Amino acid sequence: MGWVSAGDYEVALDDGKVVCRNAAGRRLKSVPSKLADHPAVVGLRQLTEWLERHERQCLADVERWMVRSLPVPFAVVVGVWADPAWQAALRDLVVTGADGEVAGFLRDADPERGLGLVDLDGDSVRITPDLVRLPHPVLLEDLEELREFAAELDVTQRAQQLFREVWHRPATLDAGADSVEEYAGGRFKEQRFLHGRASQLGYRVRGGNAVCSVLEDDRTVEARVWVGDYEGYEESETGPLVFTDDAGRVLKLGQIGPVAWSEGMRMAAALYAGRDIEDEERAA
Repeated sequence: MGWVSAGDYEVALDDGKVVCRNAAGRRLKSVPSKLADHPAVVGLRQLTEWLERHERQCLADVERWMVRSLPVPFAVVVGVWADPAWQAALRDLVVTGADGEVAGFLRDADPERGLGLVDLDGDSVRITPDLVRLPHPVLLEDLEELREFAAELDVTQRAQQLFREVWHRPATLDAGADSVEEYAGGRFKEQRFLHGRASQLGYRVRGGNAVCSVLEDDRTVEARVWVGDYEGYEESETGPLVFTDDAGRVLKLGQIGPVAWSEGMRMAAALYAGRDIEDEERAA
């Protein structure tokens, strides 16, 4: 923690907060109000805000890699590892090999020594793959066992991977159907609340639909749930879940891969969970 002069005081950042000490070196309980507009204090607060945005962006990027199961070049992971924000977002994620088999939990990335992992035997190992694979949890065959093992290791993942909600396509799925009705009809007192929930959950609203785009098997699939084409004060409800290709054509459910299915159902369920008018039929 480096101290910066601010008039008769010195200020610094400590755990993301601006702190202050007087000329005698005694740390104060709070920053004096007369220093609120001092350039040093303003600069530190702006730095704090930037660091918070940077942390959120790093986490969002890592989650996007994972959701899309995008292989990341080894050099990229090594290059960003020195940054605490990137390291926090990547640490303890499950890494798999090209064959989909679990290699271990990510603990380190060094350009010379490779990736440091804790494998499923609890041993520390090193690998140097050309591409680092951070799979979507729906693709992990032994997900429940991995969750138990992670709990034993006291693993905490900032990026949701092992403890992300997943949905598997049911064996009884009608492959010829083009929509999922399970989470349709979630009623909201005002449409703007439904739009607001979609935004709060991190989904874009376009053309009246909450949308979630997934790249799977070199194909972009977009999950869509109707939420209304304007943010009005009228009652509204969620529509069925549909999947479209990159040209906007509705796909049959039998054409949807496991990741797109899971992420689409996750979005639909989360939107529906926010309903503020109880459906009498469902309640019965």
